[in-house]
Amino acid sequence: MPALGDTTRLVELICARLCHDLGGLIGTVGNALDMVAEDIGGENEVVAFAASAAKALTQRLRLMRTAWGADTDALALPALIGLVSPPLAVRRIGLDVRAMPPDCVFPPAIGRVVLNLIVLAGDCLPKGGTIVLLGEPADLLIRIDGPGAAWPPGFAGCMHDEAAALAALTSARTVQMPLTVLFALSRGLKLSPVLGPGGGVEAVRLVDE
Repeated sequence: MPALGDTTRLVELICARLCHDLGGLIGTVGNALDMVAEDIGGENEVVAFAASAAKALTQRLRLMRTAWGADTDALALPALIGLVSPPLAVRRIGLDVRAMPPDCVFPPAIGRVVLNLIVLAGDCLPKGGTIVLLGEPADLLIRIDGPGAAWPPGFAGCMHDEAAALAALTSARTVQMPLTVLFALSRGLKLSPVLGPGGGVEAVRLVDE
């Protein structure tokens, strides 16, 4: 079995390649739509809709490249908000960071895991809701609130278990949970569940030990 670092490195390289290739194509489509809009003059509903979709795809690719690609620069809170807010807003999901220091900066590895946790949290809010961040970069709590909000089954059991996380890589629809765990484990970061009154996962804690 390949080492965990090798596994996550492969994910990073594939993501970087896909985002590079698709980003160029989407950028070309967006520019072409802008030219069409200038040529026809005035508002055109179809062109405007297509341009909006191209912009949304560009924003999602930026998020994917930062969340799944190789560690890059430190990530300030406003930059993190700028990456996640547009894709979340489309799904009627808000990000509440009022309890975070406004000038906080996430080191590269932590920032990427936080982005992955936010993407996962968004998947856990099928009818919209709010993702709440509490604490500071080195000791962060992520909570979800909304109709039907629930962290994935088996998430708590994977958080400290590389083999369990690898075994959970069974479907493209559920890949975000084990991938988030593997990114955290490969960087020496600790994820732990905060259990609610009923014994289910109420929030997730991320600690840089």
